[in-house]
Amino acid sequence: MAKTPDYVKYAASIVPTERQIKWQETEFYAFIHYGINTYTNSEWGNGNEDPELFNPEKLDCRQWAKVCQLAGMKGVILTAKHHDGFCLWPTAYTDHCVRSSKWMDGKGDVVAECAKACKEFGMEFGVYLSPWDRNAECYGDSPAYNAFFIRQLTELLTKYGNVSEVWFDGACAEGPNGKVQVYDWKAIHAAIKELQPQAVTAIMGNDVRWVGNEGGLGRKTEWSVNAFGPVSEDGALEQREQLGLTEMSADMGSREVIAQAQQLYWYPSEVDVSIRPGWFYHAEQDFQVRSLNNLIDIYYQSVGRNSVLLLNIPPDRRGLLHENDVERLHEFRSALDEIFDRNLVEPLKKTWKAESGDSMVFDVNGEDMFGTFLISEDISKGQRVESFTVEALVDGEWELIAEGTTIGYRRLLRFEKTQAEQIRVTITSTRATANISAIGLY
Repeated sequence: MAKTPDYVKYAASIVPTERQIKWQETEFYAFIHYGINTYTNSEWGNGNEDPELFNPEKLDCRQWAKVCQLAGMKGVILTAKHHDGFCLWPTAYTDHCVRSSKWMDGKGDVVAECAKACKEFGMEFGVYLSPWDRNAECYGDSPAYNAFFIRQLTELLTKYGNVSEVWFDGACAEGPNGKVQVYDWKAIHAAIKELQPQAVTAIMGNDVRWVGNEGGLGRKTEWSVNAFGPVSEDGALEQREQLGLTEMSADMGSREVIAQAQQLYWYPSEVDVSIRPGWFYHAEQDFQVRSLNNLIDIYYQSVGRNSVLLLNIPPDRRGLLHENDVERLHEFRSALDEIFDRNLVEPLKKTWKAESGDSMVFDVNGEDMFGTFLISEDISKGQRVESFTVEALVDGEWELIAEGTTIGYRRLLRFEKTQAEQIRVTITSTRATANISAIGLY
């Protein structure tokens, strides 16, 4: 037997933090893009919008939270501030916020209402704070804007209870002074760690990375253990450049990649996608809501590919989730419940400790047709499986019905519906002893 290289042993030893495990277990949660863009029919505002345009007549964050909970989502991330700089809370640091709107005579606070609704419905609450601010005069004066940004972040992390996720994109531009803003990510993350130490930081954060597209498509081989490090980690950007890695790279964690890396990270993937063509609400898109089949495909390609699904549902100008979106989410939940209603194999009674080449045979209960296979690793002990196969015993012969590469928290494989007396699962390659925690057939 060939000796396992040291870099493979190193990769197999890397494990997630407790907050990363909790985040992964949410599986599916909501993005709520809402703000001044909703009332200007824009995707990106320019920062000089009149705050009085923000005036929802029926804003109901309880409706948002209830709909998301019934859809099976475990949390909500609200766009507290998008690139236009308009703030959904009455910040002390700019007048470009709800305090200057007609809504509730300037006394409203969307962030507070959303946080309260999430708590009522048992949902996690997170915030998106755009680093790019097209309204702030100090943007481009890097030290001044970083201080301004952290002050606004501090408001969000101290006034609204528990925040489970802080979401940043990497949007960056020139300020009014013609200088490109340089963000102080280390200081930003230090503030989060001090104020909300249990919160995961996403995308430009150090806990969760962007999958690399906005189409709901995860990689067929998705390594949570990879060489693509967070921007706040020393040497991570240099390593990305050295290895030619970007958010869109197809391979971030194969043996070929990790053999060249100086440092590896537990940096799992989040798949963000909107239920409509746009991220903010546009009335002309009311009949362009994603189809049920497309949403199911997205679920298999995100949650089913070792990622977490962040599905955007934009409230309309009333301040409500639109009826078409609500209906589609209801259909989506019903379809998933039907697919995963009954596991046709007995659940594992204990963790299956598997070496490369090990197999287990499972009896199929009943004569139902099946077309989905589920397998999970206990990620608290790392991500180790590199490939596996699934075979069905049909008329006394073993037939290959599915095969996959990485597993991680969850892997779902779809195949032509079939019947069988038994299935056989083989871990064809693993970096160390694999810890298989769940098997399912549906």
